[in-house]
Amino acid sequence: MYQTSISRELVAPALIVAFEGWVSAGSAGTATAAHLAGDGDVVVRFESDRLYDYRVNRPILEFADGIIQEIEWPETVIRLRDGGARDLLVLSGPEPNWNWQGFADAVADVAGDLGVVEQVSLGGIPWAAPHTRPTILTSTASRPDLLGGDANYPAGPLRVPASAASVIERAVAGRGIPAVGFWARVPHYVGGVYYPAVVALTEQVARHLGVEIPLGSLLDDAAAQRRQLDSAVEEQPAIAQVVEQLETIYDAAGEVATGEEIAVEIERFLRDHTPGED
Repeated sequence: MYQTSISRELVAPALIVAFEGWVSAGSAGTATAAHLAGDGDVVVRFESDRLYDYRVNRPILEFADGIIQEIEWPETVIRLRDGGARDLLVLSGPEPNWNWQGFADAVADVAGDLGVVEQVSLGGIPWAAPHTRPTILTSTASRPDLLGGDANYPAGPLRVPASAASVIERAVAGRGIPAVGFWARVPHYVGGVYYPAVVALTEQVARHLGVEIPLGSLLDDAAAQRRQLDSAVEEQPAIAQVVEQLETIYDAAGEVATGEEIAVEIERFLRDHTPGED
């Protein structure tokens, strides 16, 4: 299911996992993964034909003067970045349509073969959150002791649709490799990449793994997006009122959310993005 090409021994490698699809509000996880990977080389490539329904994730045709020049196929790959104190293996791409269990087992095999010592899942949760407040991260883990005393995790039981990242996390943890997940709460009214979430996730990964990851232009991108959103809100009093209500809820609720609250937000997202279905 995969091919590898690594020519050196890795140093305490961490596996970072993020997919386009579910759960990827604001492209928080995939944009963070792209920033973490940088210009790192592709060292593992998975077989697209075994993972994708091309009617859902269609390949891209490139034409020149009416002549087909190239077909760009969707793919899931692992890129290697030298993080200084340790290496980062970044797995990303469109969320697979097929063979999740076999794919997860293959990723766990790769993690074992490459000596991965920890896995980190990244993503974004659509949330009734205002863009005027700091981005809150929700944490998950394969063991209670990995959460830490200051972690913000769902309180109580929680049943939601699974993501491929979570299936991989389960498979990797089954090989004895500790796994954690960081999920940014993204304002549900924001389209495209939500840069404050990317900044928050990047900083969290750096702290958690003990590596230095320069933010580059992310802070400027986040500041510019904040100005754009502020301007858009000012021009529409109805939206401004909604944002004020979200600020009140945010300030009153704090960081901790129950499983029921998260489920309600996810159900709202599914309802809003699936026309004609209850």
